[in-house]
Amino acid sequence: MTSPLKEKSFAFAVEIERLTQFLVNEKKEYVLSKQVLKSGTAIGTLIRESEYAASKADFINKLTVALKEANEIDFWLMLLYKTDYISKEKFDKLQSDCKELIAMLISSIKTSKGRMNLSFITFNFTLILQFPFVATLLQVLTVVSNPRAI
Repeated sequence: MTSPLKEKSFAFAVEIERLTQFLVNEKKEYVLSKQVLKSGTAIGTLIRESEYAASKADFINKLTVALKEANEIDFWLMLLYKTDYISKEKFDKLQSDCKELIAMLISSIKTSKGRMNLSFITFNFTLILQFPFVATLLQVLTVVSNPRAI
């Protein structure tokens, strides 16, 4: 099953490609269009790369870079609108899609960081419990903090 983030980023990349074609063919704009294409399609490619990340940290890093690219395309869209390369309707639609991607990426990154921190704590706690003196110390602390536990 395809993730909503993956689907949304691909659909956004298609719209960005169409925008780039419009800028080049209709507006004869060759510089900004390359920046728009690069940052607008990088979001989807980074999300796809994250599917086969080498580690949880690598996964988070790829999504974080995708978030930076989404922020960059938001800038380029505003610039294109303010310089009359795209209409208000086109700008509003693309910016809305971009903001939705940004929100989805932030949510995914926060969720992944939370899970990573929890698994790190669980791993370290399990590792610490392997030392006999720590287990004994925890038992003593339990008795001291709750004498009825005896």
